[in-house]
Parts: sequence; C-alpha cells; structure tokens
Amino acid sequence: MNYFDRISNLTKNISSELVDFSQPRDIARIPTQASSNFITNKEQGDWAENLILNAINENSHNYVAVKYGKSDDLVAGEDGFDKFFQEFQDELDTIGKRPDILIFSKEDFIIDLGYDISHIPHGDIDEYVKKAVAGIEVRSSAFLIGRYEEYMQQRTLKFTHLAMDIKDEILRNYSSLLNTSARKRYLRLLESLTPDTIHIIDFKAPGWRSSADLIQANNLFKQLNTAIKKVQQRDYLSITPKVEDLKVVYKWIETFNVPHFYFQVFFDKIYGISFENILSIISNPDNEGVIFSVENDAKNQNKTTIKIKSTEGVEIASKIEEPSHKSVRKEMGRGRLLFYVTFNGGCAYLNAGNLKSILNLNKEL
Repeated sequence: MNYFDRISNLTKNISSELVDFSQPRDIARIPTQASSNFITNKEQGDWAENLILNAINENSHNYVAVKYGKSDDLVAGEDGFDKFFQEFQDELDTIGKRPDILIFSKEDFIIDLGYDISHIPHGDIDEYVKKAVAGIEVRSSAFLIGRYEEYMQQRTLKFTHLAMDIKDEILRNYSSLLNTSARKRYLRLLESLTPDTIHIIDFKAPGWRSSADLIQANNLFKQLNTAIKKVQQRDYLSITPKVEDLKVVYKWIETFNVPHFYFQVFFDKIYGISFENILSIISNPDNEGVIFSVENDAKNQNKTTIKIKSTEGVEIASKIEEPSHKSVRKEMGRGRLLFYVTFNGGCAYLNAGNLKSILNLNKEL
C-alpha cells in the first residue's frame, strides 16, 4: 500500500463532524484589511520557515531543503493582493496546499531551479515536486515551551492541592448540612473527588442562601469549582493544524504522493509530527481532551484549529538561538499606518537522528 492509500484509508475513520473529506472545501473570502498582529504573525512564520531551511541546508550532506509554499509580501488592502489571493485559491483546488518546504535527495535537486521554487507555476515543477522525499508545513508559536511546561506543572499542582484543601474544609465543617436527601449529591461529589478524578469532574455551585452556614458552604463550592476549572484547562502547548487545511493538504498528497509533516517552531525547541500520525490521532475520539483538542483560535482569525500535544511529536531541535527583532512602520492606503515586528537571524540545533527518523530518510542527514 503506497503512502497516499494509507492516508486515504485514515480519512475514512475521521468523524465528518470534525472534517468531511467527501465534501468540497469551503470557499474562503478575500480579506479586506490586514492588522499589525496579522503581519507580525506572518513575519514570525517566515522566520520559523527560514530557521528550518537554514538548519537543514547547513547541516545536511545528503539532502536539500527548498522553499516551496505559496507566499507573497503583499497583505490585504494592498494593490495586487486580490489577484494573488484568487490565484492561491485556484491552486488549492488544482493541486492542494503546497507545504512550506520540500526536502530532496541531493541527486534529485535541480541546481538551476535553486532553493526557492515558491513563485514558479505548479505546472512547470509538478514532476520535480514528485521526486521530493518530504513536504514540511511550518507552524510557529511565540512561546518558550520549556518554560511553559514548567509553569503549567506548578499551576496544576497548586490548584489540585487547593481543591483538595477546600474539599476537606467542606467535609470537616459542613458534612451534616450535606447529609440530607436534597443535598446528598454534593456529598457524593466530594467523596469522588481525588487528584485522579479532578480532571473529569464537572458541577455548578449550588446557590444556597437560606442560612449563614449554607452561604458559607456555597462560597466554598464556588472556590472549589474555580480551582477544578484551573486544573482542567489545557496544560500543553501544541502542534496546530487548521481544520480547513486538512482537506487541501490531503489534496496535495493525492496529487504528488509525497509524505507530509508538520513542524511546530517554538523559541527554544522544534517539534515535528507526520500528517499520517495527525490523522491517526484525531480519528480516535478517546484522544480528544487528552492529547488533542479542537478550538477556535483567536490568534489565528478565530479559525477552528486542532491542537495536538507537542510531545506527541518528535523533538527536531533541542535548542534555538533567538532572533533579533525590530519594529517596522508600513503605510497602507488612505494613509493608514501599521506597526509590526520583524525577526532576523537565530539558529536551530537539529537532532539529526530524530529528523532522519521522523522523515523516514534512507540515508544519514
């Protein structure tokens, strides 16, 4: 069974409530106006892409990384953007979504085409693209994942202890109030609350107001509920494929039969996961809420995004030297000004063995 056939089989196991691969993709509307946040995020994404390109090309003897993804410096509101956007949409329907980077064996790399084929019409390079050993979609996140994980572990521990202390206080001081037919369910709730069950318990504070003791007990239940909600919040940073992209990535794989991967770049590490593994994870409903969630991402135009626990992937780089950054002023139509941040430099220290393993390369890097 070839690569595309394996991917096709996996799509059949994914709930149509999440993504229906049998239906055409939704048509995107042309954005009318860019924001400073949008441009900063785009600049960060471009930096992350170049970070990976440079890291592979500076360290590999047998493979070459080439810029491939459709991109342009134009943003919504500038002359020419509407034409670029429409051409991009047409290409999505024809070949699917180009990954940002292609990896070629050195013997298949065409020097005359160079390290950037992103502006070459797809019809001129389709046969060349089929020779790639991998396509990489680069996602970026403005976090230090090491620092984040340390913080979240401490936060979870803090609020778990707080919840257990509040539970003990209620049982110690108000058990007799709860030991009635009308309130006994709250007693059973407390008895079932442990550090293991705290992640699945859900309740509303009772709202008691008919006596001073009941008001105090009710306030403690409110505090308990707040502590439990803190523990239940997603406590991991994620690899973030957008739901709307799954169909157009699938279309690209159908067109070229080249293995596809997502790399998530943080400011201290890089994690990678195969598209095949992404589909396998989201096809199992038991994984939702444990190693992935589905959220509307406010930082990404509120688009529905799958957030897969980063450690479900493979650590591609264990250290990153941060880039320099500066503010830029951009004048739009009607004299509108945008100020955003650009990034330059930085270095990723690749784990060559992990990169070779995840991309299933048949030669050393």
